[in-house]
Amino acid sequence: MKLIVLGLNHHTAPLAVRELLAFGPAELGGALQQLVDAPGVHEAMIVSTCNRTELYCNAEDGDAVAHWLAQLRHRQPDELDGYLYRLEGEEAVRHAYRVACGLDSMVLGETQILGQLKDAERVARDAGTLGTLLNGLFQRAFAVAKDVRSQTRIGAASVSMAAATVRLAERIFPSVAECRVLLIGAGEMIELCATHIHAQQPQALVVANRTLERGAALASRYGGEAMLLKDLPERIAEFDVVVSSTASALPIVGKGMMERAIKRRKHRPVFMVDLAVPRDVEAEVAQLDDVYLFTVDDLAEVVREGLESRQSEAALAEAMVTERLGEFQQWLAGRALVPTIRELRDHAERIQRKELERAKKQLAAGADAEQVLEDLARQISNKFLHAPLAALNAAQGEQQAELVETVRRLYRLHDPD
Repeated sequence: MKLIVLGLNHHTAPLAVRELLAFGPAELGGALQQLVDAPGVHEAMIVSTCNRTELYCNAEDGDAVAHWLAQLRHRQPDELDGYLYRLEGEEAVRHAYRVACGLDSMVLGETQILGQLKDAERVARDAGTLGTLLNGLFQRAFAVAKDVRSQTRIGAASVSMAAATVRLAERIFPSVAECRVLLIGAGEMIELCATHIHAQQPQALVVANRTLERGAALASRYGGEAMLLKDLPERIAEFDVVVSSTASALPIVGKGMMERAIKRRKHRPVFMVDLAVPRDVEAEVAQLDDVYLFTVDDLAEVVREGLESRQSEAALAEAMVTERLGEFQQWLAGRALVPTIRELRDHAERIQRKELERAKKQLAAGADAEQVLEDLARQISNKFLHAPLAALNAAQGEQQAELVETVRRLYRLHDPD
């Protein structure tokens, strides 16, 4: 088993590259099936968020994984080399633990990534691409993350993406309470934004979604209303603040739509935050006067607030990750022994069954029971000792000495006087 992580994140790649390699929820299952069909790939799990796309694999060769990803996105492998990191073995385990603990996130110590990892693990399990290695890795990663949360204060004073959205809005408008707010999407990130924005008591809070039912369910929890995405062109001019986070593969809000909206608003400013990867709002919208468009990368400065106070806690979390690496390596080493242990047990059971069957036949034929039991014990011992004794007799020189030492240790024999 060889653990390989291939990925990119907000540290190694700009938004334009991250959205190129992002996976939407609808394509994950099929992509996982294709990945495990790649040469030498035995297990796979894909994590795709606004800040990272990572492929966790049990594979013989990382090149096969990189080639598969480039081919899937119609790129040459060398086009992606400058953005991708490839980790193997212990470094791959450390990375998985750090990601689960929020140590590799744009918002140091944030908890949302743990839920995203659990979702990715569930998708891989449902797709049948999660095997012994990846299951063992992520069950331990989740346990480490839980301990870090309970034993450190790494998440204290952190500024979430949702909270940063409110802070930025207040740089454009005196107060969010004076604004009409539109949330596009109904997923976890939008719900987090709804929580923060609702606390500011905006004039109106509207959720736009592809299905009215799901949008209404979210909006009702925050005293808002729902609308359909198809109605955006007619209604987007009503809103001062627009926050979008969907799983759409194509932009939902285009430059033309916002040009018309600004004209109808008589050039009153609009604050927009696009938290989606791939982006929901065309990049050209940022060129428009009176539109203040921010992406996930633009929020980096705001979310780093409070970072200094969490650095000491992060050091404690890093130490916990390092300590737990040894446990995983021990488990992995134990897994490597499983086939040999199983074969040894099977060998012993075959000898036992064969000799027991012979003894039963002798007893049925009227043989002396005590003699049959003595023969049974002797035959089992002889047959089980035959292979190691033959190996000792056949070995010579240094090899024989090593075998002697090994046998004496295995059978706990006392050293000769």
